[in-house]
Amino acid sequence: MNKVGIYFAYWTKDWKADYLYFLNKVKVLGFDVLEVATGHLLDMTKTELDILKKASEVEGIELTYCTGFPEDKDMASEDPAIRRCGIEYAKKTLEVIYCLGGKIFGGINYSAWPGILNKGISDKRPYLERSINSMKEVIKTAEGYGITYCVEVVNRFEQFLINTAAEGVAYVKEVGSPNIKLLLDTFHMNIEEDFIGEAIATAGDMLGHLHIGECNRKPPGRGHMPWDEIMQAIKNIGYRGSIVMEPFIRMGGEVGRDIKVWRNLSDDETEEKLDADAKAALEFIRSKL
Repeated sequence: MNKVGIYFAYWTKDWKADYLYFLNKVKVLGFDVLEVATGHLLDMTKTELDILKKASEVEGIELTYCTGFPEDKDMASEDPAIRRCGIEYAKKTLEVIYCLGGKIFGGINYSAWPGILNKGISDKRPYLERSINSMKEVIKTAEGYGITYCVEVVNRFEQFLINTAAEGVAYVKEVGSPNIKLLLDTFHMNIEEDFIGEAIATAGDMLGHLHIGECNRKPPGRGHMPWDEIMQAIKNIGYRGSIVMEPFIRMGGEVGRDIKVWRNLSDDETEEKLDADAKAALEFIRSKL
């Protein structure tokens, strides 16, 4: 059965957080995986990273990693200096993940988040070519560390390069490495794909990681997402990777601003209620697997 996880920022309003606290929390709730943002990991000392790694081992919780590259580290940029910064940033991130014993790195880690085409430009192929060329260098580092580099397929309002599973497959094929795969997300697929099950089938064995949530980013089981279709599709392709919930329901702070949460999506923001809802979502998803 697939491991099931949750993204730490479900509980937080800021991107920097105490991951040790959340490791214990998700263990108590019954999850297998905690997904964390990589940005602040790069500021941690070797001792701090060792403590985090040891804690994940003690709790028996796998850590997976996700991020969106900032504009000054855009691997698809027209500016070669910015592309070089992005390449080196990706390599440094992979080094830190390796030090933590990580195996999965996903997100908008191939360009910038958020990202839009510059004014007057309607052809994204040059951006794709630059991103792919940058990735061909970065993926060698991922291969050396044994890390699967998962490029996330996201909706048109957050990025323009890879919006559908078909576009993601084409990108992965161009890079041409066993260590590059796709990260699909039910929230984004609900916006961009005709049928979510078909999109998952399109990804096939190129699916390396999966994010789930309702169409409004509430925890699974509280909306109209076609969960039977989704779960049957991942069974059909033989997907054995982790399934990570990525709910965003709290207004305010860095997270609410960046994710565009303009109203509180929970009728009760107490930690006890958030925990209860997360546990209910976990039980719902496990019942579908």
